[in-house]
Amino acid sequence: MLLVRRLPMLLSRENVLVLGSASPRRTELLTLAGIAHEIVVPSVDESVHPGEATGAYLLRVVRSKVEAVRAAMPAALAARAGALLCADTSVIVDDEILGKPETAVEGRAMLLRLRGRTHEVRTAFAIGDPRGALLHEQAVSTKVVFRDLTSREMDDYVALGEGNDKAGGYAMQGAAGAFVARIEGSPTNVIGLPTCEVIVALQRLGLR
Repeated sequence: MLLVRRLPMLLSRENVLVLGSASPRRTELLTLAGIAHEIVVPSVDESVHPGEATGAYLLRVVRSKVEAVRAAMPAALAARAGALLCADTSVIVDDEILGKPETAVEGRAMLLRLRGRTHEVRTAFAIGDPRGALLHEQAVSTKVVFRDLTSREMDDYVALGEGNDKAGGYAMQGAAGAFVARIEGSPTNVIGLPTCEVIVALQRLGLR
């Protein structure tokens, strides 16, 4: 975790939080938490480098996203941006990162690896000053236990298409919620943004 300094103004319409994400789930979570924001979608390389550890990968990606958002913001938005928020979520099993499945076959293979087991969902998020400083970075981990799944359940879920754009090939907030026997840790972290930890970080920075 890195705390550089406190910003002088609370977030508002004139001092807005900029979310660097195309994820509708992150937008929804911020909205439910009462945090108004605007969106700028960053373009970064999210591929895992050979031999790269999970923690290092996630922090590298979120730092790159903050920099990409800062560079991509329209001038009018940059003038009233109070802080930037970026996040990246990985599903980890057997010390391997499961990304977003590119095919139905890959999606089913992911479910096969996860069924009846415990896996980790880790989200890293970073808060940046629009003028250049990295204010806060943090990784949050949640353990997720899947019950055993039948072949038909896996086939039906893959056919549904819900997990196509999700890390690990599933969405706990959707139909795959029926696969989850229990979790240990933040539920919103599994969805894509640990809102409790984000709010605490914003409060510590004087932004909330």
